[in-house]
Amino acid sequence: MSDAATDGDRPADSVSEPAVIEDSWRRLAGVTPARIALGRAGTGMPTREVLRFALAHAQARDAVHLPFESARMAGDIAALGFETLELASAAPARDAYLRRPDLGRRLSEESRALLASRAGAPVDVALVVADGLSSTAIHAQAVPFLTAFKARIAEAGWSVGPVCIASQARVALGDEVGEALRASACVVLIGERPGLSSPDSLGLYLTFAPRAGRSDAERNCISNVRGEGLSHELAAFKLAWLLKEALARQLTGVSLKDESDLLLVGGRPPPARIG
Repeated sequence: MSDAATDGDRPADSVSEPAVIEDSWRRLAGVTPARIALGRAGTGMPTREVLRFALAHAQARDAVHLPFESARMAGDIAALGFETLELASAAPARDAYLRRPDLGRRLSEESRALLASRAGAPVDVALVVADGLSSTAIHAQAVPFLTAFKARIAEAGWSVGPVCIASQARVALGDEVGEALRASACVVLIGERPGLSSPDSLGLYLTFAPRAGRSDAERNCISNVRGEGLSHELAAFKLAWLLKEALARQLTGVSLKDESDLLLVGGRPPPARIG
């Protein structure tokens, strides 16, 4: 009888994975975060790709469920020189927020009363920082974006109400906030629904004459604001262009097209000129 071990006698950790067969499009994977050209090992995906997918999925879930640090966010934004106000939607907890989108679109009774007590003279723009579906995005992107946008506000000379930090909030919550602050326009910074390559993407929604009942067709959106997407500086420039046009034409949404790219110099926005 031979002393050589049979396949059945081999230790489990000695069995190697089938060789990975690379995809012919592999070179294109270097220019996009999309999951393309993953290759295969036997009849399935390579172990490395299965693990990468599991990690990305976990990061997306974490972005949705990570508690929103509204107090810290209010302090960081106040350090930029903005007045701040902490608000909450009518959704009492995260599970209710996810199951009932309608609750995230309106203020809680306490926040509505607080906002009414702080409303003053009309302002050009109301700013709302909302956790949305990714508090990770707000924690990472809100302050850098507002730092860039503050220079555009100063350049245009717009008046701004208190920056409202809203928990368990949807985009339409900004309509109620803007109306209460008597703002000509409202900008909502919100954490976008996380994808498997972008758990930290910030969205910007601009609405002229905000009031309860506005539809999404009456808004302009700037999406994918993050380091790997649209830079904070370019997003601030685009938003300032849209806001200027919105105030001049008295509209937003499908009737207002973003033509700010025509003003880019070498693919970069011109610097803000203050004073």
